[in-house]
Amino acid sequence: MIGTIVNCLAIVFGSFIGLFIRGGMKPRYRDILMSVLGLSVVFIGISTALGGMLKDEAKPVLYIVSLVIGSLIGETLKIEERLEDFGSLIESATKSKGGDISQGFVTASLTFCVGTMAVIGSIESGVLGVHTTLFTKAVIDGVMALVFASSLGIGVMLSAAAVLVYQGTLTVFASMIQPYLTNEMLIEISIVGGIMITAIGVNTLDIKKFKVGNMLPAIAVPVIYYLPPVTDFMKYIYSLIN
Repeated sequence: MIGTIVNCLAIVFGSFIGLFIRGGMKPRYRDILMSVLGLSVVFIGISTALGGMLKDEAKPVLYIVSLVIGSLIGETLKIEERLEDFGSLIESATKSKGGDISQGFVTASLTFCVGTMAVIGSIESGVLGVHTTLFTKAVIDGVMALVFASSLGIGVMLSAAAVLVYQGTLTVFASMIQPYLTNEMLIEISIVGGIMITAIGVNTLDIKKFKVGNMLPAIAVPVIYYLPPVTDFMKYIYSLIN
């Protein structure tokens, strides 16, 4: 939970500063901050993925297949599009009701919660005990909270509660299944997650647009692969080949 707590504190701190900068941050300052943060996310994603790839237990074919299968499933289910539609629907409903507090709360909550980094970071925090992704997200959210609060007000600060509930729930659930995960499975999850985090950084830098939300099912593929029945079946197939 430490990653989520730090994330929430960053949102509160950023919002607090933003309240004193009424009128909004100048675009050139916002752009340079997001560029630096995007570059940092790319570096963290690459280092996380390479950290797993360099281990002897890593299976290159498995994490590639995981991303391919996961992306196809996500594209079929249109996960990213549904997340965007949900966010637009809630935001539109809030705007129609008016009120700076509610608009700031919903806009910030959707921005901070409806994203791949929140899911990956919470899973890594609960399963691997690694909080790097959530710490990085905390910095990004803190900057964005500053920008939002400078124009939308105190409602942005209240979104920290939504982040605590959302990411906290994901982290607790992930930690509950951690005893059932093998070391090989965790390595593959780390590699897949690192590649997805890299894609998030590339999106932030506006180099290329990846539908990272559609890649989320890829995290489940290594889990399924290493389930005992599947593992036993693969060993049986391998014995027949050899």
